[in-house]
Amino acid sequence: MLVPTPAGEARITLHPATAEPRALLALGHGAGGGVEARDLRALAAVLPGHGVTVALVEQPWRVAGKKVAPAPKTLDAGWLPVIAELAGQGLPLYLGGRSAGARVACRTAGALGAAGVLALAFPLHPPGRPERSRAEELLATGCRTLVLQGGRDAFGAPAEYPALPETHTLVEVPYGDHGFAVPKRAPVSQEEALEVITGAVVDWL
Repeated sequence: MLVPTPAGEARITLHPATAEPRALLALGHGAGGGVEARDLRALAAVLPGHGVTVALVEQPWRVAGKKVAPAPKTLDAGWLPVIAELAGQGLPLYLGGRSAGARVACRTAGALGAAGVLALAFPLHPPGRPERSRAEELLATGCRTLVLQGGRDAFGAPAEYPALPETHTLVEVPYGDHGFAVPKRAPVSQEEALEVITGAVVDWL
């Protein structure tokens, strides 16, 4: 489904709940990839069986075939009309995304009245630049927030996080990088790493 926005047309791919519907989770992608990311695919496969409809949202720049993500304000402008479209379904609405998509969800959650925010691989800082922290965005969601972070994420490992308020929960994905990929030599498999993600989200929701 295409949705017109001030930034161009965004695309929603719905994965409807197969159990009694109880929530809707909108997920945006990162600046370096699309909705085919392994964590987004895993959640879209698992959550519908738990009564959660998953809406994978492709930003207008991806729909238009561009390779470089625009500025944060443009990303937000491409997100807000999509969430307005989804809000009409009458289910508790959770916002989320991976990396840049997580930042968008955090920045817009308050204005959209989200029931919660799911931040996958939140880019706490640019690689090698811990002084350029983006923690303020994460802390300002104003609602329940689940952060899933790879143990070796160059954009901010769990050990680098500041103290979080009671509304926020941080879960480490062992050995995961920014894309939650785990090395072949790691004592956990890629499938097990994804199960950490999906299990944590199911419990949280």
